[in-house]
Amino acid sequence: MASRTPETGDFVAKEDFLYAMTPRFETSTRQTTLGKPIVLSGRGAHTDHPALLRLYPAEAGAGVVFTLIDGDRQIPAHWSKVCATQLRTEISSGSARVATIEHLMAALFGMGVDNALIELDGPEVPAMDGSARDFVAAIREAGLVRLKAPRRAIKITQTVRVTDGAGWAELAPLPRNQLDLDVEIAFAGAIGRQRLSLTLSPDAFERELASARSFGFVQDAERLWRQGLALGASLDNSLILDGDRVINPQGMRFRDEPARHKMLDVIGDLALAGAPILGSFRSYRGGHALNFALVERLMTNPSTFVLVGDRGRAGERAGIEASER
Repeated sequence: MASRTPETGDFVAKEDFLYAMTPRFETSTRQTTLGKPIVLSGRGAHTDHPALLRLYPAEAGAGVVFTLIDGDRQIPAHWSKVCATQLRTEISSGSARVATIEHLMAALFGMGVDNALIELDGPEVPAMDGSARDFVAAIREAGLVRLKAPRRAIKITQTVRVTDGAGWAELAPLPRNQLDLDVEIAFAGAIGRQRLSLTLSPDAFERELASARSFGFVQDAERLWRQGLALGASLDNSLILDGDRVINPQGMRFRDEPARHKMLDVIGDLALAGAPILGSFRSYRGGHALNFALVERLMTNPSTFVLVGDRGRAGERAGIEASER
């Protein structure tokens, strides 16, 4: 999926060696990959296991693929591979599993990276500081390579909606070729009711969402630990709340940091559709389970979208492509 150049030993996408000299972020019509490998390390927020993460450039059409260093099985970052959605998004293939992929996926999707090979030596993507900030900084430093193949996107043509009690999420058509997001949450105590609207772009993602951290509540800690969750959560990688108080000494990074993080999670989960989505996303009291249910409903109902390519030209129904993966 990636190869080394004979001159430097650096990784580049095989399809487009000549473009590797000019990494860029103007990538609206062509597929992209990373300009060079990325290496990050940390501990998992749920497992507390240490993990070394390596991201490599990949060929056009490869998508985002995870591989575990202690095995040879690859796991495409795709909605059909989702196996768990409680407080994180986890994917699997056979016995191989990778947990808590949503912040990394949000960074790749939000910054416009279409293709990457991700190697991981642990069961969970490292939490870093609980946000996507470190991933975005690494992507910025690596740069993007524009490939020859046109980028295709999923354009919503009919509204798709899922509900769970009082919570709901939907994707609706939008006349412009962009992704508009509107997320509303409601919690007791320090969070209250928050709503955020944003048109997604790399600059907006980096500026408005990337540094918003995961959040949790002191009263839920013991219950989650018994379930094997949040074992690595701390003030270093989470915004911790206790009633009306924020425990973190520096407080919130944004007045509405929880809503911003929820939107970050949405972007990471929508990335599992396998291509950029053009339309309007809205949710109320959503989470990973609702996000996944929405993507699954969309991708298994091909009459609700079309696959569009370079210059917005309509292509084949994306449901056909999804069924072949």
